[in-house]
Amino acid sequence: MAGDDKMIIRRSKSWHTRSTLSKLAHVIERSGLALVGAACALFVAEVSRFIEQIGSGEAVLATVILGAAGFYLGIDLPQPPADYRSRLPQVHGLGTNADMVELLTATGTFLTSAAAVVSVSSIVLGETVNASTADIIYLSWGVGATMQTAAGIIARVKLARAAKSANSALFFR
Repeated sequence: MAGDDKMIIRRSKSWHTRSTLSKLAHVIERSGLALVGAACALFVAEVSRFIEQIGSGEAVLATVILGAAGFYLGIDLPQPPADYRSRLPQVHGLGTNADMVELLTATGTFLTSAAAVVSVSSIVLGETVNASTADIIYLSWGVGATMQTAAGIIARVKLARAAKSANSALFFR
């Protein structure tokens, strides 16, 4: 049993080699994060309800969907397998495109979280924000959730392209 401690979480395993329980745990985890994103979106929508364009049910629904998508896709970016990462050269300076995608999702997470904290604090403290503050909160939320979603999509597309390229290289070897 002592040797099992090292194998509790193996993030380097690709999706198709993971067990059914591991896949289920991942989907449940991602769904929970999507719910957190949706809940944060509701707080932002509540604070921004006085803005005429944002107060509609459609706008609130769009905010919730964007928040759920951002938190589902953007927080846990897929990583290349460990054997591939070990062959990559050490990066100096600003980094690689993968580092930029990681920064994109991190900044998006920060913006959405900050907007949610400001929204929740104004609700809890019974403060009514003015329209310009609500605009800033809603804009920060929208930009952040869009950054998360974009980073998640970019990372998944790049990973799929890399996998396709690797499969092609193996096939034509």
